[in-house]
Amino acid sequence: MNIILYFSDQQRYDTINENVTPNFMTAKDESIFFDNAFTCQPVCGPARACIQTGVYASQNNCFINGISLDEDNPNTLAKVLVEKGYNTSYIGKWHLASDTMGPKTRRNLQVKAIPKELRAGYNDYWLAADCLEFTSDINGGFLFDKDNNKVSFEGVRSDCINDFAMDYIDKYSQDKPFFLMISQLEPHQQNDANTFQCVEGEDEEFKSTPYPEDLVGLNGNYKTEYAHYLACCKRLDKNFADFIQKIKDKGIWEDTVVIYTSDHGCHFKTRNFEYKRSAHDASAHIPFIMTGGGLEKLQSTKQFIGKNFQGFVSLLDLTATILDIADAPIPEEYESKSVLNMLENNKGRDHIFMQISESQLGRAIITDKYTYSVKAPLSMGITKAKGKLYKEHLLYDNEKDKAQHKNLIKNKAYKEIKKQLKEILLEDIRQIEGINPKIF
Repeated sequence: MNIILYFSDQQRYDTINENVTPNFMTAKDESIFFDNAFTCQPVCGPARACIQTGVYASQNNCFINGISLDEDNPNTLAKVLVEKGYNTSYIGKWHLASDTMGPKTRRNLQVKAIPKELRAGYNDYWLAADCLEFTSDINGGFLFDKDNNKVSFEGVRSDCINDFAMDYIDKYSQDKPFFLMISQLEPHQQNDANTFQCVEGEDEEFKSTPYPEDLVGLNGNYKTEYAHYLACCKRLDKNFADFIQKIKDKGIWEDTVVIYTSDHGCHFKTRNFEYKRSAHDASAHIPFIMTGGGLEKLQSTKQFIGKNFQGFVSLLDLTATILDIADAPIPEEYESKSVLNMLENNKGRDHIFMQISESQLGRAIITDKYTYSVKAPLSMGITKAKGKLYKEHLLYDNEKDKAQHKNLIKNKAYKEIKKQLKEILLEDIRQIEGINPKIF
């Protein structure tokens, strides 16, 4: 079975709808939509590290941006797939090679070629940049190939990344099954331009689009940036549709499973000083869609085609899911859980556990009713991966307050609820991080 992970950057769950992503909605009859998928770490590098390793950021030590993956890890996603006989390929943003932060010796590869030993075992086609936002913008840029040669491109970035991926499909020889990860930058903001870069004029149709309820009434830059952001998402929708058609034209649709998701969401500077790095649904809730003719060949997925799955799914679960589809062994140390098992049992995770860094040293859980978050006092979550002392920070009743505007952390009526949530979170930390912190 061929497996493709099509990855966007900073895409909110609520952008998947008829107006913004019509192609996704048209293809719903041949897809599975996961309504309750959440990130495990709402920042780019750590989220990607979790996918490549199958464990949380505190376990793989990539707990902030600017820390490279352990090159000696034998159980990365790509290495396990290669052992199973797969060709493994990667296109786009990597964000796991440079050591500009953290405890390792400084090594800045943000705009340089990524050496083979820092590619986590990808063995076939490689065309990537460690920080794609630094090597490109809406008008073009460059990546580096398998032999460390610079490959320049001109035109809309998401179109060009998509073209590289379609070229890979065109040239695929079908002698081995393949895993391909396509890592787009959109709809992430272009940092040096301080805006979400869209094709000129494509934001016009979204200028009268109502703002999501969670943003309304808060400070932030959504009033100037939301239309640009949606235009980027719609462009991705067209890219993805073109890519799916290429798979069908190649004649490999029936032997392919495609997963579309994102690393985290976006709150447009309404919840902290930038765009994510918080436990709010705007940061945490992500799109997660499975499609491809190969779903018909998997008993657990076949029954859900054309339907929505309501169970909790973590971004971390991508790793085990991909290995399960490939019928590859899932390493014992993985915290990742296969979505195939969840579908088979029609039951997702009991709740979501999140680690948060770079705005705080934080931990959070999301249950069917509540979001509960704690953070270490006087810490921005930059110098260490774990904490021994946390203070209660956020509590939202997601049934009564879907926009999460009313923080109930000091509300005495929720004293018993907080106590229950606190015990769940402490048990997660004990099991995953191997420490027994205090929360006050």
